[in-house]
Amino acid sequence: MTTFKLNGEIRTVDTDPETPALWVIREQLDLTGTKFGCGMAQCGACTIHVNGRAQRACITPIASLDGASVTTIEGLKGTDGSLHALQQAWIDQQVPQCGYCQSGQLMSAAALLADNPNPSDADIDTAMRGNVCRCGMYRRIRSAIKQVAGASFYDAMEGSQNG
Repeated sequence: MTTFKLNGEIRTVDTDPETPALWVIREQLDLTGTKFGCGMAQCGACTIHVNGRAQRACITPIASLDGASVTTIEGLKGTDGSLHALQQAWIDQQVPQCGYCQSGQLMSAAALLADNPNPSDADIDTAMRGNVCRCGMYRRIRSAIKQVAGASFYDAMEGSQNG
């Protein structure tokens, strides 16, 4: 049995402790926003936050989440359903094309801004390097992050289920 807080709610799962968190989140807990991309932590589509840090769910054994606080893309929005500032910036900057990688991109961007609320272009490029966008929307992604950067990250997180 593994018990953890998922998007603000205590959840307990009974599964093989080595099962990747990605499959538990998607298949057992029915939160399908976190995507399977490569299965090797190389593309970033499966990025979640574990205790506030970006982590690849495809290689994270579910047992390692015991007692942790986990946030998925579904938990990034406010408790009242309002969009997170990054989600709004994604819309404003017209980032999504196919959309497949976007939940992972958003989760990585949110982790970046939590650590560095006003990142330089180089900081953004470094932090987002592990996230692949097959549509090539990297400039728009950077623009969306910069739209939110400089504003207090915690103001952007106000009302969200971040832990």
